[in-house]
Amino acid sequence: MNEFSQSLVVSSAAMQAQATRLRHVSENISNADTPGYRRKTVTFQAGQSPDTSASVLRVGKVQLDRSDLNTVFDPQHPLADENGQYQGSNVNLLVEIVDAREARRSYEANLKMFDQARQMSASLMNLLRK
Repeated sequence: MNEFSQSLVVSSAAMQAQATRLRHVSENISNADTPGYRRKTVTFQAGQSPDTSASVLRVGKVQLDRSDLNTVFDPQHPLADENGQYQGSNVNLLVEIVDAREARRSYEANLKMFDQARQMSASLMNLLRK
């Protein structure tokens, strides 16, 4: 397989990994107010493409953030204890927004790399036809 195809495979795998990361970030944001919800984090690892010898980015295990849950004071909440408190989530919206922005920018960079490789391959084919 040629280098153009390998670069397309590498870019595609990275875009899939960042899309998975963005999906988990959106789950975290949507569950920020869910009592007892723990933030999900995505790890990445290097892997081999089954079609080529290229090293590609793979999503590792999705892990739960084990930091302490926020204690929320709301005596009217059905889950509140005798002190009027319950365990909220450990999702920090600012961190999630930063993670989403980073995932989006990484996705866009890989998309540009994919497009450049595709354009170079098409240009090479046009040169070879002449």
